[in-house]
Amino acid sequence: MPFVIAAVGRSRPGPERALYEHYLSRLRESVLLREVEEKRPLPVPDRMAREGKLLLSCVPTGSKVVVLDERGRMQSSRDFASALERWLGEGISTISFLIGGADGHDSAVRDRADLLLGFGSMTWPHMLVRGMLAEQLYRAKCIMDNHPYHRD
Repeated sequence: MPFVIAAVGRSRPGPERALYEHYLSRLRESVLLREVEEKRPLPVPDRMAREGKLLLSCVPTGSKVVVLDERGRMQSSRDFASALERWLGEGISTISFLIGGADGHDSAVRDRADLLLGFGSMTWPHMLVRGMLAEQLYRAKCIMDNHPYHRD
């Protein structure tokens, strides 16, 4: 099952990118990272709307969409793995994960979500969220495969 991670901002070398790449190297599934940026100095609502359009343009037809958002539902790693496994069983070919910019997601992006997912009520650096997501994808795959990486 290929994954698409669409994220606002460009990653640079450093520990956050290394974390992301570490877990990606352990994951056998293909992951396509699509980075988008709006460089024009737009007012916040306009920039959010533009970033939302750019993120949504990265979503392949027929893909399930998981929007990472501070208002999203927190769930256990097992519940996350179950959702991925259920979609796989339904024949979904791609799951897209959308990571917004500094001001969050436009309502059009949240409205498109099949799952609005939160990593807790704290605010996380957007570049770190990529590594956290990659780890959770790897963990979910280990759960589905009954691999001992995830322990209860």
